[in-house]
Amino acid sequence: MRWLSLALALALGLAVAACGGRNALKHAEGEGPPPVARGAENAATADQLLTPSTQARPERNAELLRQSDERKDDPFDLPPEPDKP
Repeated sequence: MRWLSLALALALGLAVAACGGRNALKHAEGEGPPPVARGAENAATADQLLTPSTQARPERNAELLRQSDERKDDPFDLPPEPDKP
């Protein structure tokens, strides 16, 4: 019984995985491509849209700390006030 449910789950998983379409995407009937962004000269291609910007994936700063500095006195770093009854 256990093997039967495992085989059924496997068959169902393969059926769901195989149902994806492999045709190229097309615009809906009567619809054209999306409008060009304001300020852009041409519409962005799919590769341009899929490439993350520098702001989305900034470069890593791997500079090591070479010298530690003493922390300056902070006049706003005050202890909490005692509770008032």
